[in-house]
Amino acid sequence: MASWEEHARNFLLEEEEDDEELFFVLLPAVMPFLDEGKIPEHTSSLPGAKKVKEILEGHENWCKQEFRMEADIFRSVANFLRAENLLRDTRGMIEEQLGLFMYMLSHNASTDSLKKVFQHSGETVHRKINEFFDIIPLLIQKFIKLPNPSGTHVKITCDSRFMPFFLVRSYLHYTFLIPFLTTIQIFTSFSYLQNCIGAIDGTHVPITISQDKASPYRNRKGTLSQNVMFACDFYLKFTFILAGWEGSAPDAGVLRSALGKGFTVPDGKFYLVDGGYANTPSFLAPYRGVKYNLSEFRRRGRYANYKELFNHRHAILWNHIERAFGVLKKWFPILKVGTHYPIECQVKIAAAAAVFHNIIRGYNGSEDWLDYLPDNINPADYVDLPDGDTNYPSETESNDGNDLRDQIAH
Repeated sequence: MASWEEHARNFLLEEEEDDEELFFVLLPAVMPFLDEGKIPEHTSSLPGAKKVKEILEGHENWCKQEFRMEADIFRSVANFLRAENLLRDTRGMIEEQLGLFMYMLSHNASTDSLKKVFQHSGETVHRKINEFFDIIPLLIQKFIKLPNPSGTHVKITCDSRFMPFFLVRSYLHYTFLIPFLTTIQIFTSFSYLQNCIGAIDGTHVPITISQDKASPYRNRKGTLSQNVMFACDFYLKFTFILAGWEGSAPDAGVLRSALGKGFTVPDGKFYLVDGGYANTPSFLAPYRGVKYNLSEFRRRGRYANYKELFNHRHAILWNHIERAFGVLKKWFPILKVGTHYPIECQVKIAAAAAVFHNIIRGYNGSEDWLDYLPDNINPADYVDLPDGDTNYPSETESNDGNDLRDQIAH
């Protein structure tokens, strides 16, 4: 005879079997009502890869606006990434990943925006963006290189304002000057100017960071930024970049840091810098207290002395770095606004923009369309930023640098 415990156990087992049968009967009837309020998130008929393909094959302005480059340049970059195995080419998706990154860079697009445009989950977008950020250092090594120390830049050799060789021919028309010009003087100044290999300056890029870490990034305008040092050649291509320094850091301090992180100046060569840097044999600054801005020289065509003449010639060449900044930030106005990516990614955004600037220029990409296509980012969101340092204590300057400047100016 079964005990009461066995009767109770059998009763519970029968109840569980009945509940399971009821569950499988009711589930199909209930499911439609459970799904009724759930709206699919990815409903576009154009998922990411097809969207990129449509942009590349569409009107020529589409790729310029969405990815800030011509379609043929976009394809060349994708083929380079594929050939170098820098990204995983699963099912030929490098074009989509490049498009996703360039869209982020061109629109200051958040993860939510990228999810909507490319029809991917947040996890997929996050992974693809980070994979691209990871290869930025490799792209810098490939596309941002220090200039070749041998030879003289064509912008100098082909302009009589900068290459004294052409001035010699003019002098020879005035025989009364010949006794005052020796062969040594002529070829000495020739050797000085041919040693100019580029221009250097810092530019501020907005940054977003938690309040407890914000203080060092607050610049003299009161906004938050990083001070990014660039060197460029006279083709407006960047030859060095150092990003990540706080907005309160002076340009000269960032340069000192760069010299400790791989930035070198070949013996006998020099860069042009503005008044925010010390004048040295490697970094030639203008005369202080003497007019320098190009607008000042337009108002008066005569030079009061040799220092003004030197400053004018210096300003014309050094202005290449300002023009390079103008083109860079026109191509990528994300450099004018704050983003909400992690701080290490914000540093790489400035570097990535410089890389693609050089790539586009290397492929002879046009700049004309920048003036009539929208910037993709509302100018009302642009952050007020300082222009750069203008003063450096003269007592800390190099006597050798001052002697070199005087010799060239005379």
